[in-house]
Amino acid sequence: MCGIAGFILRAGIEPAPGTLERMIERLGHRGPDDSGLYREGAVGLAQSRLSIIGLETGHQPLLAPADGLALVANGEVYNYRELNAALGAAGRVARTGSDSETILHAYAVHGLDALERLRGMYAFALHDRRRERLILARDRLGIKPLFYARLPDRVVFASELKALLALLPESPRVSAPALRQFLHHQFAAGEDTLIEGVRRVPPGEALVIDPELNLTHHRYWSARRVAPRDIGPEYASYELGERLDAAMREHMRADVPFGLFLSGGVDSAVLAALLHRHGAGRIHSFSVGYRGTRMADELDAAERVAAHFGFEHHRLELELDQVFGRIPHSIWAADELMRDYACLPTSILAEQASAELKVVFSGEGGDEVFGGYGRYRPPRLERWGKGLLRPGSGGFRTRGQWAGRWQRALYGAALATVEPPDRAPFVAAWQATPGDWSDLQRRQYTDLVTALPDNLLVKTDRMLMGFGVEGRVPFLDHRLVEFGLALPDTLKTRDGNGKWLLKRWAEPLLPPGHLSAPKRGFHVPVGDWLGGERAARVGELLARNDGIRTWFRPEALPALVAARRAGHGGGRELFGLLQFAIWHRLFIERPGLTPAPHEDPLDWIASD
Repeated sequence: MCGIAGFILRAGIEPAPGTLERMIERLGHRGPDDSGLYREGAVGLAQSRLSIIGLETGHQPLLAPADGLALVANGEVYNYRELNAALGAAGRVARTGSDSETILHAYAVHGLDALERLRGMYAFALHDRRRERLILARDRLGIKPLFYARLPDRVVFASELKALLALLPESPRVSAPALRQFLHHQFAAGEDTLIEGVRRVPPGEALVIDPELNLTHHRYWSARRVAPRDIGPEYASYELGERLDAAMREHMRADVPFGLFLSGGVDSAVLAALLHRHGAGRIHSFSVGYRGTRMADELDAAERVAAHFGFEHHRLELELDQVFGRIPHSIWAADELMRDYACLPTSILAEQASAELKVVFSGEGGDEVFGGYGRYRPPRLERWGKGLLRPGSGGFRTRGQWAGRWQRALYGAALATVEPPDRAPFVAAWQATPGDWSDLQRRQYTDLVTALPDNLLVKTDRMLMGFGVEGRVPFLDHRLVEFGLALPDTLKTRDGNGKWLLKRWAEPLLPPGHLSAPKRGFHVPVGDWLGGERAARVGELLARNDGIRTWFRPEALPALVAARRAGHGGGRELFGLLQFAIWHRLFIERPGLTPAPHEDPLDWIASD
C-alpha cells in the first residue's frame, strides 16, 4: 500500500527541479516507510511506500532493465504467488519478495493482457521505454485511487488530488457539475473530479499514453459481462463458501500483522468468521460508538462477535466533540468531497488501529454484491412512481439530498444553471446494463460503478491511508462480485430482507441470533452536534468563506440556520456547506495546508 505520482512530458520539455519530490512529499502519509524516484527521458515516477509484503526487498520504483520497464504501484496483487509460479515456467524469475514485481513480469510476457490475470486492489504506473508509452491502470472495482490531468505539455498523475495541485498551470478551479453532484448525491461520480481538469482513471481500465500525450482507454473488465445464472440454494451456498475461502486465503497474505474493523453488522461478522476459520488467531478488532447521544450503536453486538472468535477487542466510545473535531482532517484526507458522516469515526478507528497495525480488514462491498440495501427492494408502486417522475434509471437514485427550497434559495447563478443533469451518471449506468438483467441486478450494478468507487471506497482508502493503514475488502474480490451479481434475485432477497444467501451460509459460524438483529448501519449523530448556537455560528462563518460567496447566496444562510435550529430540516444542507467551505480553503485557497487529526472545525470555515 503506497502513494504513487509522476508525469510524462512532451518532447523537449523539462520539469521544474524537484517536481517529483514535491509530489511524493504530499503523499507521505500513504507510505511512511520508504520512498523512491525514477526519471528516464520524458517520464518521471515516484512512490512513497507502506511496507506490507516483501518488507526488505520491495523498494520502488521496480525496474526490469532488460525489458526497458519501470513500475510504481499502490495496493496488493493477492495472487502473486500463483502468477509467479506460472511466469517462472516462462523464464521470468522474481528477484524480490514484492507482489508488485509480479506486475512487471506479467506485463513483459502478456502485455496489457496481463491485467486480466491480476487479482487484487491496485493502481500503478508502468513505463515501457521500448514501446514509448506510459500505462496508468486501476483495479476492477476502483478500490485504489488514481487521478490524472492532461496539460498542454504533460500528463501528470497521482494517488491523491493534493499531489497534483501544485502542477496545474493555474490556480485550481472548482468543477460546477461535480459540485452539484456532491450537493445532490453526497459525492461526485464518474471520471470528472471536483477540480476542473483533473480526472479519475476509471475502474477496470488502463490509460495508455504515447509521446504525443495521446490517451487510449483500454478496458479489461466490466461487470456488464456477467450473465444471470439459474442456480439453486444448495449449490449456490457451496459455491459461495468456495469463493469466500479462496478470496480470504489470498487476502490474508501479508508480512505484517492485521486486524478487523468490527461494526456488529453482517458483513464484518462474516469476515470475523472467515478470519477465524483460516487461522488468523487472536487478532485485534475495533468497534466504535458514542456517548451522550440518543442514537443506538452496535458496540455490544461487535463485542459478542469478537469474544466468540477470541479476538483482542478494542471498544471505542466517543464524545461528540471528539467525533466532529475530525472534520477538517477527514476532508483533507478524502481529497474528494463526500457527505458520508461515517468518515469521521472511520478516521478515528484508523488512527487507533495504526498504533498496533498496518493492515485491517473491512466489510465494504457486502451489500452491493449480495443485495443488502433496502433501496434494492422498493415496493412496486414506489418504483413505478419514481420512474415516472424521474425517468431513466428504473426509479433508482432519483431523489437528491438537498430540498428543492434550499436549492432555489442558496444556489448562485453559476451553480443553478449547470449541465449535464445531476443524475447523469446513474442514468448512464442503468442504461448500459444488459437487457436480460433484473431490476435488482441493475440497481447493484449502478451502485458498483458509481457510489461504491466514488464514495464508499474513498472513505475506506483515504481515511485509513491518512494514518498509514491499509484496508482490505475481501467482498470486493472480483470473483465474488461476479458471483453475487449473477445470482437469481430469490437468493438475494426474501421476506423483505437482503443478503439471504450470505446469511444462510454464515449462520452456523456466528453467535446464535446475531443475524436476526435489524440492520442499523454505521450512523453518526450529526443532528445532536449541529444545532442551537453551533448552527448559528456555522452560518456566520460560512458567510465569510470565499467558496460560499462564489457559488452560493450568503444572504440565504440565516433562513437555513433558523430552519435548522427550529427542527424544520436544513441539517444536510448546512453540513454540506460546512464541508465545502473547509474543502475550498484546503484545496482551492491554500493548497498545502494540513489540519491536525483533532481540530475545531469552526476554525477552518472562514477564509483568511
